[in-house]
Amino acid sequence: MLPTPDGSMDVYEAYPDGEPKGAVIVIQEAFGVNDHIQDVTRRFAAAGYVAVAPAMFHRAGGGTAPYDDFSQVMPLFEGVSDEGILADVDATVSHLEAQGFTPSRIGIVGFCFGGRVTFLVAARRALGASVGFYGGGIVNASPLGLPALIGEASALQTPWLGLFGDLDKGIPVDDVEVLRAALDDAEAAAEIVRYAEAEHGFHCDARAAYHEDSARDAWQRALGWLATHLG
Repeated sequence: MLPTPDGSMDVYEAYPDGEPKGAVIVIQEAFGVNDHIQDVTRRFAAAGYVAVAPAMFHRAGGGTAPYDDFSQVMPLFEGVSDEGILADVDATVSHLEAQGFTPSRIGIVGFCFGGRVTFLVAARRALGASVGFYGGGIVNASPLGLPALIGEASALQTPWLGLFGDLDKGIPVDDVEVLRAALDDAEAAAEIVRYAEAEHGFHCDARAAYHEDSARDAWQRALGWLATHLG
């Protein structure tokens, strides 16, 4: 449990064998820190990182929602705001700093809702690296009630890699290209990669949208981005 301004927050942690390369904060999908996010956290540990997944739904009492019932998602977002998200990330960074990691050795990787979180953090905080998988609500306001962030693209402080699927019904290709253009003026390194055959959620092997080839390539790119910028 970590302290935040809005109460205690659970975290799921995984540790590598041997000396860590750095640390990674893993940000959940809209469905919470479920079995899949815990598995991804362990994958980062297997790749050599101390990995921590903060459970950001603590303001609503915590919990997860199944992938096939979005009606259970909205109640979990009670109290979620950009200010609260940043407070939760700051608490997680402090937890990692206490273990000896400076911000430049800390990366953040997020999926779905967490993909947007990585962009928010990259714009407002200076960490070593940031990777967003299919993060909606960046170019336009999120259907979850969070504001658009594209106006902050030029102020990016943390190197950010965005990974998107062309078949994502919630994030049109045109929006991805608008974001790419906006990132031309970013202060930090930024890159966008699109996958022609991938839908939203393509990295999640617990969802019907899973696309193995795209997922494999995106994972390697994420690890490469972390190695480059945390190294």
